[in-house]
Amino acid sequence: MSLKNIPNIKHLDSNNFFLIAGPCAVETEEICFEIAEKVKAITDQLQIPYIFKASFKKANRSRLDSFTGIGDIKGLEIIQKVGKHYNIPTLTDIHTNEDAALAAKYVDVLQIPAFLCRQTDLLVAAALTGKHVNIKKGQFLSAESMKFAVDKVRESGNNNIMLTERGTFLGYQDLVVDYRGIPEMQKNNVPVVMDITHSLQQPNQTSGVTGGKPELISTIAKAAIAVGVDGLFLETHPNPAKAKSDGANMLHLDHFEKLMTDLIKIRKAVNSL
Repeated sequence: MSLKNIPNIKHLDSNNFFLIAGPCAVETEEICFEIAEKVKAITDQLQIPYIFKASFKKANRSRLDSFTGIGDIKGLEIIQKVGKHYNIPTLTDIHTNEDAALAAKYVDVLQIPAFLCRQTDLLVAAALTGKHVNIKKGQFLSAESMKFAVDKVRESGNNNIMLTERGTFLGYQDLVVDYRGIPEMQKNNVPVVMDITHSLQQPNQTSGVTGGKPELISTIAKAAIAVGVDGLFLETHPNPAKAKSDGANMLHLDHFEKLMTDLIKIRKAVNSL
């Protein structure tokens, strides 16, 4: 379950949860740098291991006119630039086999989107890069079934695996988090992450724009820490109302420090049990 071979990851001896955080998608270099600078400063102060995330493209969109990115290479170059400037590891989503080899040139962790977590060829392509692979649990899958996604990566020669819980479909337009899934997925001997913000999405809206309940971010996060999750995933933005993707469920960047400070207190209590 070690994260030690992720380049430039820090504070692993702090016994804190680790954090994957950043904007949903690369919108501009300025926004990526603003978010990374603030999050890095706070995580350094609190000794939280930090991985910057941003999607270089958004392939799974409800409407044809939805924002998908600023260009694949341009987006990847900005993520790489953030990583080098702040000396922090980086993560991005991939959607095709070809994306795996391309993105691996720029980032440290490849993320498999939830809807694609059963795509064997994609998992194998990610595994073959040798990078850490973060597999999001499909909204339609049980925690137990994620064993097979882990097996696909391991049997392809890569043991650098994480699993991420991001809620399960409840009807058509809501998600529910079953916290029993966290210890269940930890049985695979991989770090398990709680995706706080995507778990609060309200998908399949008639407008074609996903809704969300960001007022419950603290609730989802606190519960995850209490049950012993290894890491947290969240998307944050200086102005969620103007974010080009998933703004409805993002954490406002101004609220980031308070949330992390509260979660550290819970983590210390859990560690003392």
